[in-house]
Amino acid sequence: MTRARKSALPPTERLHPRADDLDLLPVEAVVRRLHQEDLIALRAVREALPSIATAARAVAEALRAGGRLLYVGAGTSGRLGVLDASECPPTFGVPATRVQAAIAGGRKALTHAVEGAEDDVGAGARAVRAFRATGRDVVCGISASASTPYVRGALDAARERGARTVLVCCNPPGPGMRADTVVLARTGPEVVAGSTRLKAGTATKLVLNAITTAAFVSLGHVYRGRMVDVRPTNVKLRARAVRMVAELADLPPARAEALLKAAGDNVKLALAMHFTGLPAAQARRRLKDAGLRGLERPAKARAAPGGKPRPRTRP
Repeated sequence: MTRARKSALPPTERLHPRADDLDLLPVEAVVRRLHQEDLIALRAVREALPSIATAARAVAEALRAGGRLLYVGAGTSGRLGVLDASECPPTFGVPATRVQAAIAGGRKALTHAVEGAEDDVGAGARAVRAFRATGRDVVCGISASASTPYVRGALDAARERGARTVLVCCNPPGPGMRADTVVLARTGPEVVAGSTRLKAGTATKLVLNAITTAAFVSLGHVYRGRMVDVRPTNVKLRARAVRMVAELADLPPARAEALLKAAGDNVKLALAMHFTGLPAAQARRRLKDAGLRGLERPAKARAAPGGKPRPRTRP
């Protein structure tokens, strides 16, 4: 392949300059080289932090106004969108309708390659119409190549319906791929050329995690580093919920468990009841008005690990 032809390829499709001998290396050396590439993914995400923050603010505004975050992608990118969407309800205690995802080829594409699905512009547009996207929503297209027709169709349809648009990608998008906010993580060539499930996929997962986590933190679903809206639906999560109440209210585990039960297994409400001394219904109203930061007791009432007072900080 000529130098001109190589440079015409998008970065994620180009041959990595250190990959020519990859198949000659021992397993340990291959693993080490892959890890070195992962560090490049981290640096690429760091460079994209301003646009990630812009996207997170847009998502938070949409969710606050009753809108949704709607992911649309194909292949690895689509699966990462489905993964992030599926993790938001158990982590932040929100309905599954608030963050949804569509993948080219449908459910089958989650576990099997669906040939040609990503090339269907119309299917991307239909996915957005099936969501019934409106001006209250954010539609986030995910495309490592920044050229996937399915994603382009989805973003075009989203704009037509007045939705805010975000594109998460690892190549600079061409003029046909437009979005209000472009989150570009420049990961460059893969050590297995074109295999964007590698560092491009790593960078994409980091970006999606950051967007949703930052959005839900700003909406009050996290308090002092804890997922206080977690739903204790199994033994592990039940133990975590009791531990959170015990730590944040400075209570012995037995009392924390009783308080949690009185709050209907709602960690945030249990803490509001503790901070205000009110029964559940009244504490719920206070919580809605002030949030946990507005209800929390002075620092001396909340012991940090080791028995030292926990310094009070601003939200």
